[in-house]
Order: sequence, then structure tokens, then C-alpha cells
Amino acid sequence: MTRAVIAYGANLGDREATVASATRAIASADGIELVAVSPVYESAAVRLDGVDPDAPRYLNGVILVETELEPHALLDLLQRVEAEHGRTRETRWGDRTLDLDLIDVRGVRLADDRLELPHPRAWERAFVLQPWLDVEPDAEIAGRGAVAALRAESTDEVVRR
Repeated sequence: MTRAVIAYGANLGDREATVASATRAIASADGIELVAVSPVYESAAVRLDGVDPDAPRYLNGVILVETELEPHALLDLLQRVEAEHGRTRETRWGDRTLDLDLIDVRGVRLADDRLELPHPRAWERAFVLQPWLDVEPDAEIAGRGAVAALRAESTDEVVRR
């Protein structure tokens, strides 16, 4: 089994119900053992050109799992769960019912046309760093350093719910 970090976000629909349902779907999938679920945070929507204060706010958090799945199979599972919860992909960084990002798989470094590990922007996103820090205080991002230090450097606002 390998530890994996999955970040979630939702800013459309019944966010709480969607996040809870998606967490159950991931936890009950073959080859997955749920380790921890972070507290829920709320954050502003981030677009390609920066924060959008007029967009619906996101609920964010992190799920830690142990998995037998290799990274691409885990990504397939996450995308299936997103689709089951109404996720569409018309606009990059647009509003969504559910976003599941594979952040880290035991420090593996990988980059291909489908997946980059660790997630290329996780190190600068407080809405990933803070909930990850809550469930894994000694976590590190390969090539970037300790999650605690990265979070201390971040000025992004996230509010615990």
C-alpha cells in the first residue's frame, strides 16, 4: 500500500453533500483504505488571472489514503468520482461541482500528458497546504520542502468551517 494525498474542492450545488459523497466513494473503492479526512476550509475562487471575489466560494480539504492503485489508476478513479458528481470541464479553472486533485503519491515524481506529481501548484495553495498540514503535520512536497514551511510562507486566506 502507498500513501496518497487527494485534495478536493467544490463551489457549485450542495457543496457539503457532494464532498461527503465523494469521500465515501473514494473510501469504498477497491484498493483504497481511508487514513484521514481534514477539516473543511472555505476559500475564494481562483481563476487563471487571479482571485475572483464574485464567484461562489469553494469548500476545500484533503483526504489521505493508502492505496494499491498506481498513480494513473488512482487518477482514473478520481475522474470517475468527479463525473458521477456532475463535474464538467468546459472552462479551465472554472466553477465546478467537484474537483479532485491527486497531490502526492509517496513523494513520487512523475510528469506526462495526463498527470504531474507532485501536483504542480499544490506548494503555493493554502487551500491545499492547510488541510494537508492538519492531517499530516510532517508532510513534505518533493522538490519543494515541508508543507508547514510552505504554508507559513503563503499569504492566501482560508477559513476553517
